[in-house]
This record gives sequence, structure tokens and C-alpha cells, in this order.
Amino acid sequence: MIWTAPEVALTDEPFLGAERPMLEAWLDRHRATFLRKCAGLTGEQLAIASAPPSNLTLLGLIRHLTDVERAWFRTRLAGQDVKSRYSSPDDQDAAFEHLDPARAEAEYAGLVAEMAEARAAGATRDLDDTFVHVRWGEMSVRWLYIHMIEEYAQHNGHADLIRERIDGHTGR
Repeated sequence: MIWTAPEVALTDEPFLGAERPMLEAWLDRHRATFLRKCAGLTGEQLAIASAPPSNLTLLGLIRHLTDVERAWFRTRLAGQDVKSRYSSPDDQDAAFEHLDPARAEAEYAGLVAEMAEARAAGATRDLDDTFVHVRWGEMSVRWLYIHMIEEYAQHNGHADLIRERIDGHTGR
């Protein structure tokens, strides 16, 4: 049986309420939006490049976002000693290279697991708490949530175009 990325429900974000639940809900909505762009596709389809010579693929974005979630929430915010799964300081684009469609299910599961780890790490800190980024200095947890929403929003735009190229699917 050929694996396909599962269907994902899109959550509604709150229109009113406290800042923290709004930021968390918006980030989760963007996470779900990205996963929905992958839904129903096989590993082979997830590895289709958007527009050669670009190496931008949904599978590459899965791997990239896994590293992003891990780096920001677990390494920088929580101070955990976890390494990037795909990229390195010498090769920031490694997540988009040497893709193996047969590993798509495991890599998709890895992203979902990192999302859960990120939620857990974020829940331990207040929005006004700070942490230090080696290159950029001190930043707040609030900034981190806003940055992650921006990161997913940008890649969701890429995912829209890639998905349309793969099978014509458009929309939310």
C-alpha cells in the first residue's frame, strides 16, 4: 500500500480573547494549513519540484519546517541539546536536497512530532520571557510566536503554488 499524507482539519482562530491563546491558535492554524497542502499526496508527489531548476518541494518544506520548529523552540527557547535533522551551518539548503520519497511518511511524522515538542517548549514560558539568539541577541517569546507565524505564512504561499503544480489543487 502506498502512503499518502493524511487529511488535516483546519482549526478556527479566535477573534477575541487574550494574546497568548490567539498567537498559539494562529500558529496552529498555519501549521495545519501547511499539512493540508500535503494531504492526499504520496511521497513521490511530495518530492516534485515546483519549477525546475528550483529545488523547492513540499517534502523539502516538511524537512525545513522540522528544522525550524526544532531550532527555535527546542534549541533556542528551551535550551535543549538537539541538533538540526537536515541542515547544517555549512549547508542551509540541505533540507531540500537528497530527498527520498520512501521516507516521506517518516519525515512527515517527524514534523508533526516537532510541532508537539514546540508546543510543549513554548508552554513553559511567558510571552514576555526572553532568550538569547547567538547572532541576534535577546528576543522575547512573543517575538518567537510572531516569527513562526510569519515563517509558516511564507511557506504556505510556496506550498499553494507547489500543490497547484502537482495536481491543480488550489484554495485553503
